[in-house]
Amino acid sequence: MTTPTMTRRGALLSTLGAAARLRAQQAPPKTDLDRLLSVYDVEADAHTKISPGAWERIAGGAADEITLKWNREAYDHIRLKPRVLVDVSKLDTRVRLFGAELPFPIVLAPTGGQGLIMPQGDLAAVRGAGAANATYVISSSAGMKIEDIAKAATGPTWFLLYVQKDRGFTRDLVQRAEDIGCRAICVTVDSPTFALRNREQRASGQLPARQLPNLPSPNYLDPALTWKDIEWLQGFARRPVVLKGILNPDDAAVAVKTGVAGIIVSNHGARNLDTVPATIDALPLVVEKVAGRVPVLVDGGIRRGTDILKALALGAAAVQIGRPYLWGLGVAGEAGIARVVEILRKEFEFAMALTGRPTIASIDRSVIW
Repeated sequence: MTTPTMTRRGALLSTLGAAARLRAQQAPPKTDLDRLLSVYDVEADAHTKISPGAWERIAGGAADEITLKWNREAYDHIRLKPRVLVDVSKLDTRVRLFGAELPFPIVLAPTGGQGLIMPQGDLAAVRGAGAANATYVISSSAGMKIEDIAKAATGPTWFLLYVQKDRGFTRDLVQRAEDIGCRAICVTVDSPTFALRNREQRASGQLPARQLPNLPSPNYLDPALTWKDIEWLQGFARRPVVLKGILNPDDAAVAVKTGVAGIIVSNHGARNLDTVPATIDALPLVVEKVAGRVPVLVDGGIRRGTDILKALALGAAAVQIGRPYLWGLGVAGEAGIARVVEILRKEFEFAMALTGRPTIASIDRSVIW
């Protein structure tokens, strides 16, 4: 005999079962993360788990993807010159950036597209950064409201700004980022227009419409952006203003003169203008022009701890990673991201020890052959 109580219980169990099945569908497949020994292992595993359209979006670069190839190859051509019989029993990887101490010089770059990899991927990404004790840069082009992403954060965050044609909207967006606790405002300066990303264009039919809850429209770039707007931004920003997308040393000189707090040497993950140089090749020229007046960071092509060592040896204060942590997200959500950071952090420590560099301060150009 079926009673109303039994009916309600059965309905509840059915609902719980459906919710469990939905969670299982949304969660990345179970992965033995210990067997992933390098970022390349994570990449290979992610390629089998991320949808084809999302993969093309993440992996692709601009046009013929020549700069995309150079970003990686340039690191491979830099040889290291180790010193022996140095006490490396204790390693210190701490760095100070924009008034805060980071336990290691690895920052998770703003990327966008996390939601294409998994539902609520923005939340998993910021949680993964927190689990790894890494700083996470929230993008204004994120697929969720920046306030919701910040609520999920358990570690420090910065903010990536796309300056809008509506300057009032831009001011409000910056203040929102400051109010949620972002410790730096990184401004994209290398995107006056959208790029020719042929691989992504070919896969566009496999991707859902992009959600941009923090921006007024999909056409969110301003081709009229100039140095005067950077000065305007500095007039009201309560956090350090950092310019992301500097390659030309002359631009770096103007940036310092304008009074920015830092520079990120970036070619937008090789996703904007093809045949610009690899970022690690541009880095020394920018560092020379800046002459220690502000910290310089670099992104693009970093896949090994030795790459981080090389970047710091050539003058970077820290590095940013993008695609590697997206691969980790696709493999195992926030745990996958933490695994990627763990791999790179350990590799960096091994590289320090094996080149006889026990501290960040001891890493300089003399470690380059």
